[in-house]
Amino acid sequence: MGSLKVNLCGIELDNPVIPASGTFGFGYEFAELYDINKLGTFSFKGTTKDPRFGNPTPRIAECTAGMINAVGLQNPGVEKVIAEELPKLKKCFNKPVMANVSGFSVDDYAFTCEKLDKEEQVGWLEVNVSCPNVHGGGMSFGTSPDAAAEVVRAVKAVTAKPVIVKLSPNVTDIAAIAKACEDAGADGISLINTLLGMRIDLKTKKPVIANKMGGFSGPAIFPLAVRMVYQVAHSVKIPVIGMGGVSTAEDVIEMMLAGATAVEVGAANLVDPFACLNIINDLPETMKKYNIENLSDIIGGVE
Repeated sequence: MGSLKVNLCGIELDNPVIPASGTFGFGYEFAELYDINKLGTFSFKGTTKDPRFGNPTPRIAECTAGMINAVGLQNPGVEKVIAEELPKLKKCFNKPVMANVSGFSVDDYAFTCEKLDKEEQVGWLEVNVSCPNVHGGGMSFGTSPDAAAEVVRAVKAVTAKPVIVKLSPNVTDIAAIAKACEDAGADGISLINTLLGMRIDLKTKKPVIANKMGGFSGPAIFPLAVRMVYQVAHSVKIPVIGMGGVSTAEDVIEMMLAGATAVEVGAANLVDPFACLNIINDLPETMKKYNIENLSDIIGGVE
């Protein structure tokens, strides 16, 4: 039997399947359903310096082959995550976990990452630069190569663990932003975050979600995500984590051929809590079907 193992920024994973941030909580909720140690790892709920209640409801809208969400980074803040969430997780997960970090200023990112970097169970810091820069007119850090690079430099200055930058697809040249992050010291890139979407209720003639617009995810965005992963993987030398509409073992292999070292699964977890486990269980047979001996051999297999 072939190997599912991959190496992500110097840490070996048993397989490349990673539940995406915001779709898997802090892990222990899913541990009641199955042994989450079967996962490669997972990216926990987006964490900010201070507690956040999130956006007003309704926050979710269904779409054809996807969904829109505007949860608004609801989380208890980094101090409580360290004091309460990580100890609970340690009881059911014995692998390094990916800490997803959001912020509204460069100082926010540096503060939160420095705190989480000291936690033994944290293996990687996934820095989400899709947040609005409160000191820069509200535009996302991830829409500007310079702004994204500034965040990376600030985080790298206060951390020792691998820093993976999560990029927004709502840009004109995602490869240029990825390259700027690499040049600033990023150890990896993850993409894509959600696309900006909107639904309108025909009866009320008002937006379905209170925030008007939100992040569009699900199978509908998969081809776009594959394209962006391919572009970024061919622009940087650091590992890439691919995500966006992944829901099957075939999707994982396609993402890896495009250049992804590992693959995150998001919206599928909200449809079926066993989605990641099913993908992992299906991978050996799918590899056999496509004559793949070792998954690590196919990374970036498409020129």
